[in-house]
Amino acid sequence: MAEPGFTSSNGYTAPPAFAALRVKAIQSLLVDKGIVLQESMDEIADIYENQVGPHLGAGVIARAWTDPEFKARLLQDGTATLHEIDLSGFEGSHVVFVENTPTVHNVVTCTLCSCYPWVILGLPPSWFKAAPYRARIAYEPRKVLEEFGTSIPDDVEVRVWDSNAEIRYVVIPQRPSGTEGWDVDRLAQLVVRDSMLGTRVLAPIEGVSA
Repeated sequence: MAEPGFTSSNGYTAPPAFAALRVKAIQSLLVDKGIVLQESMDEIADIYENQVGPHLGAGVIARAWTDPEFKARLLQDGTATLHEIDLSGFEGSHVVFVENTPTVHNVVTCTLCSCYPWVILGLPPSWFKAAPYRARIAYEPRKVLEEFGTSIPDDVEVRVWDSNAEIRYVVIPQRPSGTEGWDVDRLAQLVVRDSMLGTRVLAPIEGVSA
C-alpha cells in the first residue's frame, strides 16, 4: 500500500535528524542525573514495541466479527468490554469503538496532539502524529484517504472521530468477504493497524478455502 505523500516524501515518517539527536540528548541527561533508569526506559519501550500492539486490537476485532454479543458490548461500552478481557491501562482509560458499514466509513485522528489507544494498538505511527494529517483529515478526509490508497465511494458517508485526552477511538473495519467459516485466530491475521484507524479498507479474500 502506498503511503500518503506527507508521510513519505517530506520527512514525516522518520523524525528529522535534529529531533532524534535532541531526544537522545535529553534521554542521556535524564539517565546521567539519575532521574530515570535506562533499564526503565528500555522496559517501557519493550512493552509498547513487543508486548502490546496492533495484534491485540486485531484479536478484539476478529472476535467482534465472530461474536455478535461481544461486538454489541464493544460498541455500547468499549472500555468496560476491554476490561473484561484484561486490556486496559495507559492511554486506554476510555476507548470508544465505531463500526464501518456499507454506508458509513469511519476514520480516526487527534487534531490537537496525538492521543491514541496505545493499550490495544501499541505505538502510534508517525503519520498519525504529523501535523498535515491531523489538520487535513478533518476537512478533506476523502482526499487524505485516497493518498493512503483508500477510495471511499461517494454514496458512503465518511465520519471523522477526533480523539482527545479523555477518549480514544478505534474503528471496527468491515469483515472481508470470503472469510466465512474462519476462526478468530485466522481472521485476526487479516486485521492491520491502519484498518483500525480507518485509513485502510481490508480487501476481500478470493480463492481461499475455509
